[in-house]
Amino acid sequence: MSVYRVIDVIGTSASSWEEAAAEAIGTASGSLHDLRVAEVTKQDVVVGEDGTLLYRTRIQLSFKYQPE
Repeated sequence: MSVYRVIDVIGTSASSWEEAAAEAIGTASGSLHDLRVAEVTKQDVVVGEDGTLLYRTRIQLSFKYQPE
């Protein structure tokens, strides 16, 4: 039997939502182990004053719970 935790993470990218999602997962994998499922829950774009775009992807990320 296994237990999983779910957290929200947000990744950002100057080029795409997919890259923002990959950034969020890649960064989270540095401190979380046994990642299982990533579900995109929200995507948006921030428009800077100079017209630049910042893509943001919010992900619910599940990983296997390891008691301390």
